[in-house]
Amino acid sequence: MAPPKPSLEMLRSLTDENVLRALMTHPRLTRAEIAAHTGISKPTISDSVQRLADAGLVADTGERTAGRGRVGTYYALAPGTGTALVAAITPYGVRAEAVDAHGTVREQAHIPLGRSDGPEPAAAALARVAADLGGRAPGALRIAVVSAADPVDRTTGRLVQLPDAPFLVGELDPPSLLAPHVEGPVLVDNDVNWAARAERDHGCAVGVDDFVYLHLGQGLGCAVVNDGHVRRGHHGLAGEIAHLYTVGPDGTAMHFTDVFAALGLRHAHSTAIDTDALIARLTDGSDQARRLSTAVARAVSGVLAAAVSLADPSMIVIGGEWGTQESITAAVAEHFGQTPRPLPVSAATLPSPDLDGARTKAVEELRSLIVRTAGPAPQQ
Repeated sequence: MAPPKPSLEMLRSLTDENVLRALMTHPRLTRAEIAAHTGISKPTISDSVQRLADAGLVADTGERTAGRGRVGTYYALAPGTGTALVAAITPYGVRAEAVDAHGTVREQAHIPLGRSDGPEPAAAALARVAADLGGRAPGALRIAVVSAADPVDRTTGRLVQLPDAPFLVGELDPPSLLAPHVEGPVLVDNDVNWAARAERDHGCAVGVDDFVYLHLGQGLGCAVVNDGHVRRGHHGLAGEIAHLYTVGPDGTAMHFTDVFAALGLRHAHSTAIDTDALIARLTDGSDQARRLSTAVARAVSGVLAAAVSLADPSMIVIGGEWGTQESITAAVAEHFGQTPRPLPVSAATLPSPDLDGARTKAVEELRSLIVRTAGPAPQQ
């Protein structure tokens, strides 16, 4: 029995998706160029462009081809397709962008925060940047992707307050805060998870399906990438390594976060690591700097040994304000190389990997949303 032929509605839907995705990867195209890119006939493309223009998804740019032959009209995604909000909640402030379906950042906003400002200023800052960008960006904010420097409940998108967390913003609720400003879904994840995704997509771990990303900054975090995907755990708390036991400066076992208290490298009245002091002490070239490097590398290697035992990665990526210091990466690689299961250790390469990873996801989701609005989904 011959398989059923696809319906006309399905064929139109598939053609419309091909046209939209071609215009998402090129700022403008003629109908002939779209046909060449998609391999679909010119008459079929012309019908699709007309449908999409009538739906407000594609627009005539007003530009025409030059030269000999028939004049072609350039088309582009319509401004009404909107933008995605990308936001990062960090100990330094809330950074946000409005990004379009081409991946172009159209507008930016930033509101500074202090490390101990608490949930109310952080909530107000997030709402303010969303309102600001919603008023300036072309089209509506269709979806939002948020990176947060705190654990995130994978079911609700709320931030989770754990004991001794260095950046205390309570159980901040980004989906509820952004609901008045964003038309569609709000996706929230931990900043270390977004950073790992960015390094997997276009950083030092391109093509690597299994690796551990260790964040060493004011806070301590870890992301486990397995089979190409970040593993978040049942509650979204996978990778919370601050309280793993490792080797302390005196050789005794202690929580990873307490190593830095023992070394006098925490901010006063906080569990946040004093990154400026740590970097200064590590790089002054003294014998004390070498001893500090050894103590830190030994503690980090103890944490990595636990991660390797559980996750079985093929490499280690180290990021964060002080994790990417050459002296630290080299010292960790040396010490970890002496463990029973040594692996390659690389420094992260992207300057803002958390925002980068969230932006990539936002563009993917915005593109999918635009395609879905083109018409009914194909029937199976």
